[in-house]
Amino acid sequence: MASNAYIIANKRAVSSHPHRQPHLPLLLLLFSLFFIGKFDIVSALNYTKYTRKVSNLRLQRIQKHLEKINKPAVITIESPDGDIIDCVHKRKQPALDHPLLKKHKIQRVAPEMPKVKTLKRDEGSGDSKRKEGEDLIWQMWHRNGTRCPKGTVPIRRSTTRDVLRAKSLFHFGKKQSTTTNPTRRADAPDVVSSNGHEHAIAYTGTSQEVYGAKATINVWDPSIQEVNEFSLSQIWILSGSFDGSDLNSIEAGWQVSPELYGDSRPRLFTYWTSDSYQATGCYNLLCAGFVQTNSRIAIGAAISPVSQYDANQYDITILIWKDPKVGNWWMGFGDNNLVGYWPAELFTHLADHATMVEWGGEVVNSRANGKHTSTEMGSGHFAEDGFGKSSYFRNLELVDADNSLSSVHDISTLAENTNCYNIKNSYNNEWGTYFYYGGPGNNPQCP
Repeated sequence: MASNAYIIANKRAVSSHPHRQPHLPLLLLLFSLFFIGKFDIVSALNYTKYTRKVSNLRLQRIQKHLEKINKPAVITIESPDGDIIDCVHKRKQPALDHPLLKKHKIQRVAPEMPKVKTLKRDEGSGDSKRKEGEDLIWQMWHRNGTRCPKGTVPIRRSTTRDVLRAKSLFHFGKKQSTTTNPTRRADAPDVVSSNGHEHAIAYTGTSQEVYGAKATINVWDPSIQEVNEFSLSQIWILSGSFDGSDLNSIEAGWQVSPELYGDSRPRLFTYWTSDSYQATGCYNLLCAGFVQTNSRIAIGAAISPVSQYDANQYDITILIWKDPKVGNWWMGFGDNNLVGYWPAELFTHLADHATMVEWGGEVVNSRANGKHTSTEMGSGHFAEDGFGKSSYFRNLELVDADNSLSSVHDISTLAENTNCYNIKNSYNNEWGTYFYYGGPGNNPQCP
């Protein structure tokens, strides 16, 4: 059951987030809601440049694209946060429109779950416990009690407003192509780039064969300075050339992206690419590729509740692994909840195995007004602030060729600018290998 998917740790009196910004004046709020749609504004983001007039031809192209990805719904559910969730028959979902999946048959037999090599204590802090009824509220759209019927999958409906916030129709739902830093070490991870993305990550070496990874990730609602910036925390499964055009990547975690979603809520997301983010792949189900099998978990839907500073801490557990029998890359959520899979046909290098795994945070630094962004990573606090204040990844694990899970012991860490965002890792018997990470971005030491 999904009740095992969401964990509350260190229950204390709830306090407000220290970086929560005040609501905008009523007039500006109404103006934004008129153009952008219904969502809560939690920071003074400038949406006005996304409300420009649009030609009829562009609107027609957008509408045609939306008709392709918004499949006919068996039933439709309105979420309290303004999202529309369409319950689409699983054989009608966008994934099967992919040219490489024309003859693909949805995998019906559940994949073989990775075996745990060593017995260990409960994966949580000493005073953590599961919250009763969490399966009903961990995603916002669950709150009205309506469920998608058996045989359907929940898909967040995309709108014209969503597309208009993107740089172009081609860029809608896609990450920027990575421009690799020429000073990058040969053994450094792919994420070290010079395109305005900054990171605080832990990563494995590149010489091993990897068949999956797992982690439990603390969920926060970091503030975002600019609409086209984001803050995310995720797992990367990588294979291929880090300095070429054939990098394969599978990714999942949570993110805050006003441009993509039209609000500042943390949301469960997935991503994939087979050509270094150039033309293939996308977020969530915004293009053909990822095959969803779960009728209760909506990819791209808001996560609630979230961690609070020096109060209740909430986290999610994500597992990505290669089915040893069929070869598809599956995503698990919580305790053995299967979300869906990336078919092996989508990939070149990952059709076999991964060569590197990364865990951690990423932000976009657009340097508006010539200053480092104040977009927060994680909780917005540096790693040294510790539990309840900074964000964490815990119980980092890898899947080996025998489809066995084991704790990661040999990892490296990296942060491009530790005055803006940093990371500190450690190990104990309960959290295994873990790390705290994040930061506020712009500050006197990060101008």
